[in-house]
Amino acid sequence: MRQSEQPALRPTRNPNGPTSHLDELHALVDERALEFAFQPIADVSHASVYGYEALMRGPAGSRLRSPDEILRAARAAGRLAELERIACLTAIDAFARQRLKGKLFLNLSAPLIEHFARDNGAELVGRAEAAGIAPVRLVLELTEHERVEDVDGLHAAMTTLCAAGITLALDDFGDGRSSLRLWVQLRPQIVKLDKFFVQGLDSDIRKVEVIRGVLRLAEVLGTPLVAEGIEDPVQLAVLRDLGCHYAQGYCLGRPAQFPEPGLLPAALAVLRSDKVSVLPASSPQPRFDHSVDRLRVAAPSVVPQTASSELMRLFIANPDLHAIGVVDRDRPVGLVNRRDFIEAYAQPYHRELYGKRPVAEFMNADPLCAERSAPLQSLVNVLAGEDQRYLQDGFIVTDEGRYAGVATGESLVRAVTELRIEAARHANPLTLLPGNIPVTEHIGRLLDARVPFAACYFDLNNFKPYNDLYGYWRGDEMIKLAAKLVLAHSDRKHDFVGHVGGDDFVVLFQSEDWAARCRAIVHEFNRDAHALFDTRELESGGFNSEDRRGFAAFFPLTTIAVGQVHVVSGQFRDAEDVASAAAEAKKIAKRSRTGIHLAPTAQVIPRLHVVRS
Repeated sequence: MRQSEQPALRPTRNPNGPTSHLDELHALVDERALEFAFQPIADVSHASVYGYEALMRGPAGSRLRSPDEILRAARAAGRLAELERIACLTAIDAFARQRLKGKLFLNLSAPLIEHFARDNGAELVGRAEAAGIAPVRLVLELTEHERVEDVDGLHAAMTTLCAAGITLALDDFGDGRSSLRLWVQLRPQIVKLDKFFVQGLDSDIRKVEVIRGVLRLAEVLGTPLVAEGIEDPVQLAVLRDLGCHYAQGYCLGRPAQFPEPGLLPAALAVLRSDKVSVLPASSPQPRFDHSVDRLRVAAPSVVPQTASSELMRLFIANPDLHAIGVVDRDRPVGLVNRRDFIEAYAQPYHRELYGKRPVAEFMNADPLCAERSAPLQSLVNVLAGEDQRYLQDGFIVTDEGRYAGVATGESLVRAVTELRIEAARHANPLTLLPGNIPVTEHIGRLLDARVPFAACYFDLNNFKPYNDLYGYWRGDEMIKLAAKLVLAHSDRKHDFVGHVGGDDFVVLFQSEDWAARCRAIVHEFNRDAHALFDTRELESGGFNSEDRRGFAAFFPLTTIAVGQVHVVSGQFRDAEDVASAAAEAKKIAKRSRTGIHLAPTAQVIPRLHVVRS
């Protein structure tokens, strides 16, 4: 419940009986007819129930069944604060009657927390002790729709209640109202992370990094974190591996008036599992030198009225300068390309005829201008555009619209190419599967967790001659077929699929039936790849193309090979060792008749369950 009002006199009730939402509200409050559902909060490291959050409900069949409707009616009736107080005390009684274990989380606004502190917590503590609940089991969740105006007053109130053993939790951190400032000033014992950051967590690396950052902050401030809104076991596995302390959501248990004493089986399976979760692929981290400014060359400028002969002297004095900007009141109005200008100037009689003419007659009056702070990626479209003049002339670099220098088209091509190569190391541009860097990161996580896994290296046989014969379009289709089948036979919860080269794939299997999955991939690819050959090649059982030395040769139909290394604790030093061993296994597979080399399963070393971060 959330409110910012103090208890008020209630309006006169309709004498003809409860016929409106307001009448039902008055009856609900006066008769203490509220009901409660309790949703479990899990202790992640112990795979157990840490406590329950009390969620207010109206009577079944009532128009005020929904908590939102109750709050709306209470606000209209001026009884919001009174409702909140009664709900808090009634929830304690309902929780005690069920003899539920663990903490009881109660949603309270700042004014009501201050209200309970006025008698040093006597009313709240007395109600809990009368119900047989120790005050240390109470957790007050600060929930606010409005800003907390008197943070110092709230902090003083919480200090009073904490002295009685009551815990303060900050709810919905990150939603814009529960701010970092409140976290630091109020010093809560628990912080609940808004469900926005959990939804889609398993497919959004940005949310993973946000939660990592919040967990680091929680460690610094000494505050355990509750992740709310977990609806999928995959999300729970990611949060477990990130080191989240507590978790809440439908995946662990739905709100119920009579909740089960433990967590749901699917959640328990995740929390007790040794398997490492598969995080979304990382993306290249933006760097400060990835802006247009890294291409900028400091260069002199001229005004439109400058004589051509003076411009020629500037080019001679600056032999490395490819172009000079033309400016009017520091604003660029044109660009003169060195090569074009000098070639024209060298023509017979040009100096005599045009030496005194203004440079405005020779400039490109529509130059490309780019802000020095703009990301390089913003200029990618220039390379693909129809007007390639910019690649020859270069472009002008500005600083808040003012002339700051020039840049060459060659430097732009080189910088964008570097960015694309770096991006491909994170995600393959054809299949969008994780590249070398995410694969290396995941191997590191598996090694750190000391869990057994199978590193499988897939490679296409005779792919280059196939690509030379049929062209890149059909070659891409062959690669996409391989990607589709590898993904289809991998478990996204446990198996990490990476695309580390043109036709090379790495799968880090935690699925116990990895060998059967590998055989299925090889069988289905070798069958389905026939659809990418012409009839003549299929009838011949192969095709003619050039080998790596450029000589004509006959090649069997393209197939896929897989080499595997089974990794157990302590077997390899780092990710590079695992990758090298898998590559060697792949070479053996490519030479084998079946195209499969599966190493025997190594003995698994028993280990204790560890919390991964």
